[in-house]
Amino acid sequence: MPRKQKQSDAGGKLRIGDDWNAITIIALSQDNPLKAVAEFVENSIDAGARNVTITRGREGGKQYLMVSDDGEGVLRNEDGDPDFHYVATHICDSIKRRLRAEGARGIQGEFGIGLLSFWTVGEELAIRSAGADGRTHEMRMRKGDPSYTIVRRRILIPEPGTHLKIRPLLPGIRQFSGEKIHWYLAAELRERIRESSVRVKVIDRKARKEFLVKPRQFAGQLLHRLPVPRSVHGEVYVELYLNEPAAGNTVALYRNGTRIVATLNELGAFDHSPWKDGYLQGIIDAPFISLTPATRTGVIRDAAFESLVAALAPLGARLIEIIEEQRRAEEEKATRDTLRAIQRAFREAMLTLPAEEYDFFEVRTRQKGGPGRDADGPASEAPGAVAVEAPAAGSGRQKRFFEYPGPLHSVRISPASCTLSVDSSRTLRAVARDRSKRPIEEGVVYLWRILDGPGRLENSDGEFVTVHAPTEPCLLRIGVTATQERATRATNPHETVTCEAEALVTVTDSILPTTRDDAGPRRGLPGYTLEHAPGKLWRSRYDDEQNIIVVNSGHRDYIYAARTRTLKLRYLLRLFAKEMVLRNFPGLPADDMLERLIELSLYAEEHLR
Repeated sequence: MPRKQKQSDAGGKLRIGDDWNAITIIALSQDNPLKAVAEFVENSIDAGARNVTITRGREGGKQYLMVSDDGEGVLRNEDGDPDFHYVATHICDSIKRRLRAEGARGIQGEFGIGLLSFWTVGEELAIRSAGADGRTHEMRMRKGDPSYTIVRRRILIPEPGTHLKIRPLLPGIRQFSGEKIHWYLAAELRERIRESSVRVKVIDRKARKEFLVKPRQFAGQLLHRLPVPRSVHGEVYVELYLNEPAAGNTVALYRNGTRIVATLNELGAFDHSPWKDGYLQGIIDAPFISLTPATRTGVIRDAAFESLVAALAPLGARLIEIIEEQRRAEEEKATRDTLRAIQRAFREAMLTLPAEEYDFFEVRTRQKGGPGRDADGPASEAPGAVAVEAPAAGSGRQKRFFEYPGPLHSVRISPASCTLSVDSSRTLRAVARDRSKRPIEEGVVYLWRILDGPGRLENSDGEFVTVHAPTEPCLLRIGVTATQERATRATNPHETVTCEAEALVTVTDSILPTTRDDAGPRRGLPGYTLEHAPGKLWRSRYDDEQNIIVVNSGHRDYIYAARTRTLKLRYLLRLFAKEMVLRNFPGLPADDMLERLIELSLYAEEHLR
């Protein structure tokens, strides 16, 4: 048998065929220059530095990046000099691994390839450190060059620690701003900075800015009493915050305080709820997981990783329950806010529209001393009413401080739009309000006038005015001026506040018919509830017994409108308008019903917020 065949059968050891080619592959494996800067800072923290300064600037027309610290410097040889020869000739054989094996704590590095990351930042690396005799030594390496040089620098006053400088920066990272470095380190080294209490400062001389790197603060509610993840390989630290859902809410995976994966669901084993739902912020620190040496941002799917997945399973189940509770609370709050906005819009619309035409849903109650209904009062106590009945006069209830109206801020005419037949009359009311829209019942003087068109006013100086229509069809424009005098400071004892409003009265010889059954019960403005009925064509229906509007959340129109809050509000308001028109005008022809629907939607949407 040939000798080559015998060697093949016998086997052997793997080895590097071309050492420099292997070093080149390792050096170019780091594709994130910000990660390279983070590794330089971690080297400083491992060396016991209390202060780290990152400087970005320009000299000789070329940009540079410098990382300086006050740590112990480069490990020294037997002569007391910085052992740069060991650093340059022991790539992939970090001394930190041996230090950790001997019991050293707080040390992150282990691969011995961190310095090679400068290839992704700039062309040349210069790193200097002082020896035991105080003399400064400097090692220089160039990108793409297998050689290195060590020189002695003449410095008048030796500087403690290590000083690393990269210049010139690569053309593709000219936008390597100090602010970006600052925010990246705040997240990447959050726990390392907190645990070591190191002070990291970024000086951007090009932008003339300075940043102090503070560990990232998470938003939301810190979750307590969560299941403790337990793994046979070690402890898992969890710090999670519940927040409103957003794309920027992520849970990062750390190892010994250094971020490994920015978003946990990037790992296939966690690409599910609750990690990808956008409700959570925070960190999960698993010091026992194994990293991919090349980029230092990947995780090896070994037994340690499998134990982490298993340890986080009970935690994930509990988080899903918490998120579901949060979703239900958000939906309830959104429903309340939506209903409040719709009801407010219809109450405002009823100030504009004639009360006698839209009175099936009782949105107003009678006011003491005035005809008709109070344009701004609470609703009746019917089931589903928006508010409770106002207390009767003489009931002995004392107003609270915030119930007293403030100074005059606005005035409205109710209704602000109405229709009269020729040679008839009706009553309009002026509604004065303060800034918080509380009605002002005393101390306001009114003056009514006809701004445009024929006609006659009766009681033009009161809160209520009677409009007498002419004998010919026309459009009347009615105006009112509300004036209030109030006491102020001693230097100006009286201040006059004036507000104005207008109303349109259409005088016509034909009125849209109404076929409402006035003997029926009056109900408060209804609420609404959702019923998921996909495939059904109905959009909404009114439940008379519960006084609510049932909305089909499975209808394609609702699904389309639910994409944004504004669109959903308008859709629900139109459903409310449809039900109100159907209940107020039963039996009207289709054309007249559509006229009413357009009218009510127009005035209600104006006040939708």
